[in-house]
Amino acid sequence: MYPDHRPRRLRTTPAMRRLVAETTTTPRNLVLPMFVAEGLSDPRPIAAMPGVVQHTQDTLVRAAHDAVAAGVGGLMLFGVPERRDATGSGADDPDGVLNRALAALRSEFGDDTVIMADTCLDEFTDHGHCGVLSRDANGRERIDNDLTVQRYVDMALAQAEAGAHVVSPSGMMDGQVGAIRSALDAANFRHTSVLAYSAKYASALYGPFREAVGSTLVGDRKTYQQDPANAREALRETRLDLAEGADMVMVKPAMLYLDVLREVAAEATVPVAAYQVSGEYAMISAAAANGWIDRDAMILESFTAIRRAGADIVLTYWAAEAAAILR
Repeated sequence: MYPDHRPRRLRTTPAMRRLVAETTTTPRNLVLPMFVAEGLSDPRPIAAMPGVVQHTQDTLVRAAHDAVAAGVGGLMLFGVPERRDATGSGADDPDGVLNRALAALRSEFGDDTVIMADTCLDEFTDHGHCGVLSRDANGRERIDNDLTVQRYVDMALAQAEAGAHVVSPSGMMDGQVGAIRSALDAANFRHTSVLAYSAKYASALYGPFREAVGSTLVGDRKTYQQDPANAREALRETRLDLAEGADMVMVKPAMLYLDVLREVAAEATVPVAAYQVSGEYAMISAAAANGWIDRDAMILESFTAIRRAGADIVLTYWAAEAAAILR
């Protein structure tokens, strides 16, 4: 009349649950994405992402100190320029907002944290796309893959020169990882790592991010970001990036793509990252603000789900706050 097996014995106390937990998240697993903008005298709040701001150069460094002190594993930097043009010329300008910020962080922290740079043109182009536009044989305007890859190479070299430990090509152009790796090696940046956005989907979850970077995009990015309907394609992209020399690979978004994350983690021979994107942040924040969920519990549970699916690294706007809780 009694069960022979009682799994509940391993759930009896908090200490017991900690002891037998199969998945854990520590501050070192978290990376904090940060925005730095030109022309600001004070941080500018991002309405769709409560608690996240566009930083000035000064407040960026102060916020980075808080994050590093909390034990986060790294910082991912995005630049928001005042002026944009068709080719995103500010992206590889040593005096551009992103490269100046990278240099400031490297000067401040040296090798005490991992400084990552978003290697993409969308924040810097006046059309808001992640690459250079050209017209095909039928006169249709398209993203020119190969011209864009050359711009990514220029951008990666500028970021490495500024002090980035990691460059992160996120535009989903064919051949981007191999071209960047070859250029970095040729320029004696052999120790600069490449984090490949191997499976970046054309998701509806990026809306708040576009406010965060002041995006000028009209239309969508479905001709270069992955179709949410496809999973095997993510494995093909991952294999190509690994063959081209990626040091880490990423799945983006995280929470709606845990099945993809699981498959990529099983395939990858390098660390796997997952990006908990702006829409995921906004949904949890909005539900918590309405009293529908326990905010802190939901944040930590979301990390557990992402880590359980196979992520070694979680990019999240809660990184600094959550690191303090986890410690």
